[in-house]
Amino acid sequence: MDYVIEFIPQIARGLNITISVLIASALFAYIMAFFSGLCRLSNNVIVRKFTGFYVEIFRGTSLIVQLFWLYYAIPMLFGIQLGSNWWVGVFAIGLNYGAYLSEVVRTSILSVAQGQYEAATALNMSRFQRMRIVIFPQAVRMMLPEFGNYTIQILKGTSLVSLIAMSDILYYGDILRGSYQQQTPIIYGIVLVLYFILALPLIWLTKKGEKIAKKGVAS
Repeated sequence: MDYVIEFIPQIARGLNITISVLIASALFAYIMAFFSGLCRLSNNVIVRKFTGFYVEIFRGTSLIVQLFWLYYAIPMLFGIQLGSNWWVGVFAIGLNYGAYLSEVVRTSILSVAQGQYEAATALNMSRFQRMRIVIFPQAVRMMLPEFGNYTIQILKGTSLVSLIAMSDILYYGDILRGSYQQQTPIIYGIVLVLYFILALPLIWLTKKGEKIAKKGVAS
């Protein structure tokens, strides 16, 4: 118990990094998801192909590899600095999960009943008005559970930023493990509990989203 009391404040020093990366990368992922998801429904074949390429690349490769590419490879190959480690972590996580979420956006929009499109067309709405007033609000309701689930995944993905020397909770846990190897189970137990506590509000929001989605959409 003495070790637990001693270790918690030291590991908790990384909470600000973990939380800030979670919030920023989640917001960036949402922006990329809606942008890419809507672009993949565009009538312009170039826009569809370009965003499709982004989605398949980031869905088909490892987040760790993407993180290392943004942190090591791109500056070496192109001389482009993406900013601080914090920004690299946010970009990598946001781009990766934005690709997955873009498919949620696209499929949710396509899942809205065809009758809704026909009714909106009968009311002489433009394509933009149909999407904004009729289709999109119904699609968003269906997106909520998956957005909640992927936000929890984003939280777990933030642990990878310790690999680029960012001082999140896992980073401090690893430092402690180096000094107290006999207490490794306690150290990583504390890290596990902290991640679970951070996930609790996200789990609650996901369940609320599921209840909203179960109300269904008009047919």
